[in-house]
Amino acid sequence: MPRSANTPPQQTPQAVSSNTSSQTWSRREAEDYYGFRRWGSGHFSVDDSGCLCVHPLGDQRSIRILDIVEQAAQAGLRPPLTIRVQDMLRQRVTQLNEAFRAAISGEEYEGTYRGVFPIKVNQLREVVEEILDAGEKYDFGLEAGSKPELLVALALLENKNALLICNGYKDDEYIRLALMGRRIGKQTVIVVEQLSEIDAIIRLSREMGVEPCIGLRIKLTTAGEGKWAESTGENAKFGLTASEILAAGRKLKRARLGNALRLVHFHIGSQVPNISTIKKAVTEAARYYCELVRLGFPMGILDVGGGLGVDYDGSRSNYESSMNYSMEAYARDIIANVKNVCVQCSVQPPDITSESGRALVAPHSILIFEAVDHIARGADGDIPPLRGKRPMIVREMEDINQNPSRLDALERFHDAKQKKEEAHSLFNLGYLGLEERAAVDRLFWCVCRDIHDKLPAGGEIPDELGELDKLLAAQYVCNFSVFQSLLDHWALDQLFPIAPIHRLNEKPTVPATLVDITCDSDGKVSAFIDLEDIKSTLRLHPLQSNKRYYLGAFLVGAYQDIMGDLHNLFGRVNEAHVFLEDDEEDGFYIEETIPGSTTDKILGMIQYTADDLCRMVKRQIDRATRADQVRPREGVAMLEMYEKLMHSKTYLARNKPDEKKTRPIKGETTETTPPPVLFPKKN
Repeated sequence: MPRSANTPPQQTPQAVSSNTSSQTWSRREAEDYYGFRRWGSGHFSVDDSGCLCVHPLGDQRSIRILDIVEQAAQAGLRPPLTIRVQDMLRQRVTQLNEAFRAAISGEEYEGTYRGVFPIKVNQLREVVEEILDAGEKYDFGLEAGSKPELLVALALLENKNALLICNGYKDDEYIRLALMGRRIGKQTVIVVEQLSEIDAIIRLSREMGVEPCIGLRIKLTTAGEGKWAESTGENAKFGLTASEILAAGRKLKRARLGNALRLVHFHIGSQVPNISTIKKAVTEAARYYCELVRLGFPMGILDVGGGLGVDYDGSRSNYESSMNYSMEAYARDIIANVKNVCVQCSVQPPDITSESGRALVAPHSILIFEAVDHIARGADGDIPPLRGKRPMIVREMEDINQNPSRLDALERFHDAKQKKEEAHSLFNLGYLGLEERAAVDRLFWCVCRDIHDKLPAGGEIPDELGELDKLLAAQYVCNFSVFQSLLDHWALDQLFPIAPIHRLNEKPTVPATLVDITCDSDGKVSAFIDLEDIKSTLRLHPLQSNKRYYLGAFLVGAYQDIMGDLHNLFGRVNEAHVFLEDDEEDGFYIEETIPGSTTDKILGMIQYTADDLCRMVKRQIDRATRADQVRPREGVAMLEMYEKLMHSKTYLARNKPDEKKTRPIKGETTETTPPPVLFPKKN
């Protein structure tokens, strides 16, 4: 039945839960819509109960992600929560090394492969240590790009056969650290990024009595592709041109350090979607390598840098959020192209190293966060009936709403939009009251929803009507910070797969975007992966009273853990490290939990101390007590609440009525503990 201006609105996402929860949805439909089988590469599936499962090793063994969340909550660690699936991280290290071993064997390549992990991609100790442990049998090493990273790498890397590649800008202290590594037996390679670094390396190596191992970073003419393409090619800030390479070689020979030049390095971007670009770059770099051999330098290693991509959208294409090759194809193409160039130049093939950070760590990390509220278009609450005669503009909008068959969809939308704009003008000029304007707005959204619901599932749709999905989308308010946990989405428009981790046997009926709890309007996710494309909304389930609704952002293990900022002083989220365990009831165990940042810790990073702040507040409460503004006991309760929150987590403390209290861990505030009861003020 058509609605009048006073008809209740269409049901909001929370209100429709009872009607939609019974709409079953197959696992196949869920996997197709959210892309689990595409970008998940066999690591994710939906079980019979509608819960998302992770398969760390890509086999039949699986872990329900909701079980991890619930077990972490028992230790006091609620979302936002980073789950690290450590078996998946280890498998990626193995897969990369085995891919190169297979390629070397298949091509009958005479060199070896010794990869390194660039710790700038994720410097967290737990990640670096796991990679080194998994890569021990492959002599897998590290790459550092700064003094702090080199300090970490020198301490953690104990394998004498593994490479330690030193990139980035270098001062004397950095070079001394690298040479110290050589002195204690590490295979440290100082990669020259700027020609001026050669003189410092020569001077300091003489001073310390250490023969360095030197690499040259080449500024290739081959440019990268994707989001980081502009950081590569001839305009890159790092690397040597052909003439600078010759100048560096002459300086080394004059210093009698010609035998120290052992490595050629290049880098064509962090996420290269097209294998053709990689082939061209490898061929060009191999030419440089062979020419340096021809000039009399011993050489021995070709470092192909980073670039190995992650298929964020699962399309296996050269779209910037994807890659049109596999890890195995990547290894084969590198080995084959280097071999071809070396054969043509009659040069002994070099050992190969790569700095494939993103591809190793991105898949293992999952960010879990809770949708805690929603903002729906036109869900303005109850509007009282209009009194007296309704203005013409209201009656005209009622007519558009009540007679849908009189106009085609596009004309009806245009008319409704025009009347809404007229109503706003009349309101601004003082000819329309607030109640009348609200009635017109509500009718406009009723018309839009009616048009949207009747659009054909297939076929041509006018562009303006195609935007209705975005226009009508609900905003799901989520308890996390985009700036802290998904910084690349905000800064670089990087797309990450996002999906619910439960209720996947229910049909998602709410087109939505996500907004975080920061006070910045940019704290949102309004672009979602699609096959070689971007969609502006993601269909989610209606929120249900007294029940939690968890979402996961996937493939977030590269850069997001370390690059997040402190916007609104939201700190690092809670963390759980998970391993498969067949003997456990749920098939897994949490090896380690790391509590997220507490407020006092975050404030300490910006020169505030908790004791000073508490003392200042106590002084003000004491003053208010003496002035008889608050009772003494009320003042004590206020100070206790302030001090308690000072040592609590920075994110929203969410508790549902149906949940029991959990035992707090050290430094953790129990979310179920009620706030102190404050006494009313004296009259």
